[in-house]
Amino acid sequence: MELDKIYNIDCLEGMKQIPDGSVDLVATDPPYILDNKGGGLYDSDKGAQYVKELHDIKDGFEQAVLDELCRIMKKVNIYIFCSQKQIIGYLDYFVTKRGCNWNLLTWHKTSVVPACGNKYLTDTEFCLFFREKGVQVYGNFDSKKTYWLTAPNIEDKDKWGHPTIKPLNIIQTLIVNSSQEGQTVLDPFMGSGTTAVACIKEKRHFIGFELNKDYYDKACQRIDAEKRQLTLF
Repeated sequence: MELDKIYNIDCLEGMKQIPDGSVDLVATDPPYILDNKGGGLYDSDKGAQYVKELHDIKDGFEQAVLDELCRIMKKVNIYIFCSQKQIIGYLDYFVTKRGCNWNLLTWHKTSVVPACGNKYLTDTEFCLFFREKGVQVYGNFDSKKTYWLTAPNIEDKDKWGHPTIKPLNIIQTLIVNSSQEGQTVLDPFMGSGTTAVACIKEKRHFIGFELNKDYYDKACQRIDAEKRQLTLF
C-alpha cells in the first residue's frame, strides 16, 4: 500500500493490505447513525433536501472496521467524528474494552439547516478522540481547545460536493496535535479528501480509502491541486 495515495476500494479490503502497527494516527469522518424521522416534519424544503443528501451515509459501519484500525495503528490514536447516537458505542469499544483515554471535541455551527422537527437542532457535531496510555498529545494552548465555533463551511461543500465536509483548519489542528512531521495518517472514509490535504499542508504522509467513485474523483482532483500549489513555493 503506497503512501500519499487514496484508493477507490472498500476500506476493509484496503486495510487488510496494511501491515500491523504501521499507522501513527487515524483521523476520519465515517458514516453516522442518524434518525431522520425527527417526529415527522422538517422546517423547510431545504431541511428535507439536507436529510435526503445524507441518506447513503446514515447507517454507520461494521465493527470490523474498528478492529482493523486498531490492528494497523502503532498504538490507538484516533479521532472519529460521529453522531450523538454513536457516542456510547464508541466509548464501550475504546474505553471499556481497550482502556483508552478519551476526549469529546465539538464543532458548534452558528447557522444550520432547519432540519429539526420534534427534536433539538443539529447545530453541534461531535468528534471523539481515543488514545492508548503513553500516546503523546502535541500542539499548544491554542490548539488544544475542545471546541470550535464557526459558520458552516458551505463554500467547501459547494466546491467539492460532499454533504458532511469538515473545515480544513479543524482537521489540520487534530493532525498537528496528535502526530509529527513525516508520520503516517490514515483516513478510511476519505470523502472529498480533507484529511489528505491537511496532511500535505502539515508535512505528514497519508493513506486513504473512498468507496464512492464521485467523491474519490473529487478527492484526487483536490489532492493534485494541493500538490501543484506546493510546487509554486
